[in-house]
Amino acid sequence: MQEIKHFINGEYRGSSNGRLFDAVDPSTGKVFAKVHEAGREEVDAAVKAARAALNGPWGKMSIAERAEILYRVADGINARFEEFLEAECRDTGKPRSLASHIDIPRGAANFKVFADMVKNAPTEAFEMPTPDGTGAINYGVRRPKGVIGVISPWNLPLLLMTWKVGPALACGNTVVVKPSEETPSTTALLGEVMNAAGIPPGVYNVVHGFGSNSAGAFLTEHKDVDAYTFTGETGTGEHIMRAAAQGVRQVSLELGGKNAGIVFADCDLDKAIEGSLRSVFANSGQVCLGTERLYVQRPIFEAFVARLKAGAESLVIGPPSDPKANFGPLVSLTHQQKVLSYYQKALDDGATVVTGGGVPDMPSELAGGAWVQPTIWTGLKDDSAVITEEIFGPCCHIRPFDSEEEAIALANSLPYGLSATLWTENASRAHRVAGQLEAGIVWVNSWFLRDLRTAFGGSKQSGIGREGGVHSLEFYTELKNICVKL
Repeated sequence: MQEIKHFINGEYRGSSNGRLFDAVDPSTGKVFAKVHEAGREEVDAAVKAARAALNGPWGKMSIAERAEILYRVADGINARFEEFLEAECRDTGKPRSLASHIDIPRGAANFKVFADMVKNAPTEAFEMPTPDGTGAINYGVRRPKGVIGVISPWNLPLLLMTWKVGPALACGNTVVVKPSEETPSTTALLGEVMNAAGIPPGVYNVVHGFGSNSAGAFLTEHKDVDAYTFTGETGTGEHIMRAAAQGVRQVSLELGGKNAGIVFADCDLDKAIEGSLRSVFANSGQVCLGTERLYVQRPIFEAFVARLKAGAESLVIGPPSDPKANFGPLVSLTHQQKVLSYYQKALDDGATVVTGGGVPDMPSELAGGAWVQPTIWTGLKDDSAVITEEIFGPCCHIRPFDSEEEAIALANSLPYGLSATLWTENASRAHRVAGQLEAGIVWVNSWFLRDLRTAFGGSKQSGIGREGGVHSLEFYTELKNICVKL
């Protein structure tokens, strides 16, 4: 039985409280590892190590020296690609084809991308007059924010963790990471790569555990953490904001969504179907940017529903070990029950089940896994919980609309605003509608296409703050103005 420990001050260590919890393979429902659960002692040790490292060699390195080490971190992940791939698939159950093309390579790339950004990011300088006529010069410098608490999710564990850790370290900070209890493996494994790359002890720390009365709460309550970055549920984000308010610590929160896709009759239907299939069913619907509400213009509504149904039914359900599989289980049996409860709510509310709606028949060795069917509904009212609440599963509801104004109103009708997709071949309409959608990111004729130099984050109840490009530098550094009298 594998044992997954904390990584603190460059070393792996267990919990002094002796508490362990199970890591479960979602494909089979079987326990494959025991994970140490951090108490206050481990969290405090991690924060103290991070604070000490700020005053050690890491804090004295130049940007170029840090960037060189972060390049080695990225190379170290790629050198152990198969180990990271195996760990990620075992934790999440996702197909190897997905994790090998998205999770691991992009998780590694985050270190190089942000190392380059920090090296090339300008600040500002101004000359100003003074009463004595000699003048003054003001210029900006960026300094690390300090110890960053990183609380990362389970759907894209390595990618979304390094999306935060990469820029945090590039800017000279130190981190204490609390990965999801569902997916601890790759975050723990990264400690070995950090040591091999020459990251000093205490710069990268990992504590495992849960939220309430566990590692998550102990980290967010710790008074010596300077800022927090979190991806996850809106309710958890609210708790973190309340804790961070004590001491006025900054937060960057990417929270829940109930993302809309708008498909106009003038779209390229092939593109719209292919993109919608990915945005609804990729990673078994466990993508914060995924589409759970589709609004399709009436002239193509029936054709769109039929083609999306055919696409959903062509997905190959199976475990990571199946090279043909492109649709895996949900992350846990608990999450399976949540998603199935919405499948039942849809029936209770009178939905027409276009396809799916239950649990697939699986071979006996997989029967205990967290499987659900790809599911499409029509016919629900706009106030159904299935339409208004985030499900985070492989499902969507498709509703017809008639006018552009109606589609915009429907898309903007909820308190969330993370992302949206828009399908049209009319360039004027694309710009006009995209500008009116209340979402942090709007894709036109595409989905999940990301330039890491651009701003990423949600509006309304989908988050606060932006990361990516210079926006990550703004969060992970303090911009200091220096005024020199001439």
